[in-house]
Amino acid sequence: MSHQSRQDRLVELRRDLHRRPEPAWREFWTTARIVDEVERIGVDDLLVGPEVLDGEARMSVPDEAELDEWYEQARDAGAREDVLERMTGGYTGAIATLDRGEGPTIGLRVDIDGLPQPESTDGDHHPAAEGFRSVHDEAMHACGHDAHVTFGIGVLEAIKESDFEGTFKVFFQPAEEVVGGGKPMAESGHLDDVDYLLAVHVGLDHPTGEIVAGVDEFLAVSDFRAEFTGAPAHAGASPADGSNAIQAMATAIQNLYGISRHQDGDTRVNAGKVGGGTASNIIPEHAFIDGEVRGETTPLMEYMKERAWTVLESAAEMHDCEVEVTPEGEAPSAVSDDAIRGVVGRVASETPGVDSVLDSAGLGGSEDATFLMRRVQEHGGKAAYVCVGTDHPGGHHTATFDVDERSLEIGVDVLSDSILELAVEQP
Repeated sequence: MSHQSRQDRLVELRRDLHRRPEPAWREFWTTARIVDEVERIGVDDLLVGPEVLDGEARMSVPDEAELDEWYEQARDAGAREDVLERMTGGYTGAIATLDRGEGPTIGLRVDIDGLPQPESTDGDHHPAAEGFRSVHDEAMHACGHDAHVTFGIGVLEAIKESDFEGTFKVFFQPAEEVVGGGKPMAESGHLDDVDYLLAVHVGLDHPTGEIVAGVDEFLAVSDFRAEFTGAPAHAGASPADGSNAIQAMATAIQNLYGISRHQDGDTRVNAGKVGGGTASNIIPEHAFIDGEVRGETTPLMEYMKERAWTVLESAAEMHDCEVEVTPEGEAPSAVSDDAIRGVVGRVASETPGVDSVLDSAGLGGSEDATFLMRRVQEHGGKAAYVCVGTDHPGGHHTATFDVDERSLEIGVDVLSDSILELAVEQP
């Protein structure tokens, strides 16, 4: 395949994926599209849905009505019925495996979900101008996962056409944006034989042509939903007869931000979405907080989590309310292994289109690829999280986010050549 035709195919695939973003556990059309591409390439094993996940470990799964709505949208968009049937109940995602005999087992993890966020319609926004803006008004690929899937398919094809010896697996992981899909894929058992794992992200404020060989400084994260229940009453005639759930919620918000920071490293807390009440003349009976805590290490996140639970329960008790706190998603911290970082750095420095290679950099956020990385490391393997830089006009998770499509081929080359080098060098 010529250079130009490969780049054109990568761009075409990425734009096709960009048009139909699907949020966490609703990636029905996306998974079916992945299956079509994988079958075109030809692999030795292709697993889908429940086959790639520990169902009991799934987090932040939408209700049945929400899943059904997106399932039907995928069907209407032409997703294959036989593939859809394998994903009933929101069991999305896939694992593709090439078996090339003796040699190490190497994995590549890419995430596949979009964000529940409207995409810009501005004429200066490239997807809008070029006709591949999201067809779903309530969702978009605002973090580059369309590029990540493209990396996965491009690398799979490159390895298939190479002289690679060993086993190569691509993990198409759902539900990263709610930190809900990494744990069930990690606990599926399919990573336990992996000797080397690469995870990848595009952008992260690194420009096109820059590669980070091994991202570190992941913040461990825990998402939660706190639901406060009080007692209603007439706000004018009998206010003292009520127990104000919004008052409990407001007290909790104020005190969450008052949690003492820890001397051992960075800690974070955020009440990102709140609501409640029914009318201005009714003492509110219900209120909620969707929030998160983070820590530079997993123990620091656990410290923040314990303190946050205490704050939530104390605020409810103070205002004669009850609170139910439900974990919504969680991911630990992780560290990229130097051995893989060294290989990726050397490969990247010789890759056309790469003009800057960083040994490491901080993520500045959280990622549930850490579950997969730690699973591999706990079983004696090595893992690294690679960043493929891209010029993005809007920040991640904004309505104007986009990727520089020149980075697609750069990413495929760096990742596939690193995998080939790992198979030979086995650091």
